[in-house]
Amino acid sequence: MPPLPGDPPDTPLARLAELHGVATSYRPAPDRTVAASDGAVVAALAALDVDASTPEAVAGALAARERHLGERLLPPTLVSWGETTPAALAALPDGTMLRVETEQGELRSNAEKLPPGVHTLRATAPDGRTADVHLVVAPPRLPAPPGRTYGLLVQLYSLLSRRSWGMGDLGDLAELTAWAGRALGAGFVQVNPLHAAVPGTPTDPSPYRPSSRRYPDPVHLRIEDIPEFPYADGDFRAVLDRAARLRESVLSKGELIDRDAVWELKRQALEAVRQVPLGPGRRAAYCDFLAEEGQALEDHATWCALAEVYGPEWPRWPQGLRDPRSAETARARAELMDRVDFHTRLAWLTDAQLATAQRSARDAGMPVGLVHDLAVGVHPGGADAWAQQEYFAAGMSVGAPPDAFNSRGQDWGLPPWRPDRLAASGYAPYRRLLRALFRHAGALRIDHVMGLFRLWWVPQGQAPTEGTYVRYDADAMLAILVLEASRAGALVIGEDLGTVEPGVREALDERGVLGTSVLWFERDWDGDGRPLPPARWRANCLATATTHDLPPTASRLTGDHVELRDRLGLLTRPLAAERAEAAADTGEWLALLSRLGLLKGAGGGISAASEEAEIAAVHRFLLRTPARMIGLWLPDAIGDRRPQNLPGTWDQYPNWRLPIADATGRPVTLEDLAASSRLHELVDVLRGA
Repeated sequence: MPPLPGDPPDTPLARLAELHGVATSYRPAPDRTVAASDGAVVAALAALDVDASTPEAVAGALAARERHLGERLLPPTLVSWGETTPAALAALPDGTMLRVETEQGELRSNAEKLPPGVHTLRATAPDGRTADVHLVVAPPRLPAPPGRTYGLLVQLYSLLSRRSWGMGDLGDLAELTAWAGRALGAGFVQVNPLHAAVPGTPTDPSPYRPSSRRYPDPVHLRIEDIPEFPYADGDFRAVLDRAARLRESVLSKGELIDRDAVWELKRQALEAVRQVPLGPGRRAAYCDFLAEEGQALEDHATWCALAEVYGPEWPRWPQGLRDPRSAETARARAELMDRVDFHTRLAWLTDAQLATAQRSARDAGMPVGLVHDLAVGVHPGGADAWAQQEYFAAGMSVGAPPDAFNSRGQDWGLPPWRPDRLAASGYAPYRRLLRALFRHAGALRIDHVMGLFRLWWVPQGQAPTEGTYVRYDADAMLAILVLEASRAGALVIGEDLGTVEPGVREALDERGVLGTSVLWFERDWDGDGRPLPPARWRANCLATATTHDLPPTASRLTGDHVELRDRLGLLTRPLAAERAEAAADTGEWLALLSRLGLLKGAGGGISAASEEAEIAAVHRFLLRTPARMIGLWLPDAIGDRRPQNLPGTWDQYPNWRLPIADATGRPVTLEDLAASSRLHELVDVLRGA
């Protein structure tokens, strides 16, 4: 692991931490260094199976680590970009023999001109030392997007049609992509993570704390589009009537999206659908899916079946069932085989409808198509954490250190991957995850892409301030990402907002990973702090006016976001001061838009410009930048003022449960969007460029 900035190894604990990639300090600003507590460092090392609890333990662990690094011939995973030779191979003793078994099954006597893939390399030194390592060969960089394009950003659950069962589904997504591609000329549609959620009462509605990132949630299924549905026995008239009432409770009565109620209805229908025998072709397709997914799908379905019996928190299950490879788990799987088959069937059906949505996008002429979202981690009690527990750091949680936006830091409640175990496996679980997500995607957005480089580990039970950074092999993480994306012919977009350590954006850009630029954050932070002129924006990015975690553009322009936070008691300063700061920020942007001739209101004055004109001006500005991709937050197109998520809230605000609505708060269906003159006028701005 490379040394960490600001971590002089001047004590045995600091030297030990450095050799395991654990930081003993960090820099929230270039001119400020903050020391991590010894407790945080010791806890992070313990999660890596390194005992640093006493001075004697530190001395022993340090000596063992130095001895191991001095004796080993090669690290467990090497990276070759294109035809470059990894430095570690070039540094091997003269006379070292190499043997490479490529991913394609070919045997080589050297590591030159290998095809892309993850290969197995054995090195035998003249002194008899050997090393069996993974060699990742990746293209030097991903290709740029196919021309300049714009697309829609939407939280799928929030987009209801007249066929939805109370929340948006994959049928709605297919219809949205077909319409957006053909009628609007959009090049992509970006959605929230569709990962499988942890069931509960109620289920956590956040798509960013899932049970599994590899498998999508069957709550997104369009039941009527399942081929077996018309042949299922049961009183579906009653189920469909209840689904219609659930839909109308959201669209007509203003109630919140009730994910659990939607799932209960769909589960009833799916239980009946599963009783319909599959035809020969469908049976063959299902068997192919089972064979392709293998152990991973069996583990996921087993967790789902066990969760029905013992609850969704596997650490609370009977001791023997906490190990996915135990004899007790094998017996339970056999006893619950009917339920295991039910959940594997759901995974197959959902995968098929995702494929249909991506085909719909491509058939509509979209050069990119669907952009899926990868959450930064998984729920500690969920399926992935159970099935892959050897890869997760026990007793630790991912979060963020204190910064200008949150003085207490953040704890996201997500267990981090262990960098040592990832490297030893050749990043096998990471590879499988990416391959699954790229299967039906034209691009992948990676939430908190800085996590490929380092993550803030917080010991469970401690405040986020008591955490420290742990570093990952970013070269290997990026190589795997570029390899899998290139195989799928897909783009990668990194969410690199907030505090980003020096060199990260440059490293991502070097490999063709696009960044994320949000209008309100793009200021000359190294200069006068004023809004950054469009010509100075980076080209390799997705440029947007807002995101799911920020106020919609209409809310920011009107100051509604300040009033909302005041009503919820979230302000840390007087309301007048917050209002003044928000107005000044917005005023600077409107002044720049006016100077550039982008703000076209009645009489030409800023105050005379309508809200629609201001939102149009914001998007004209985005088009003036060199950004290769422009994203339109779909609620912005109809004046929705409500954020989908308000960070820092739990039960004070209905996060992840709001349907898309107009400026008055009236829910708007997919059919309404297609007929919206306001939306078409804004889209004309984007299409005109």
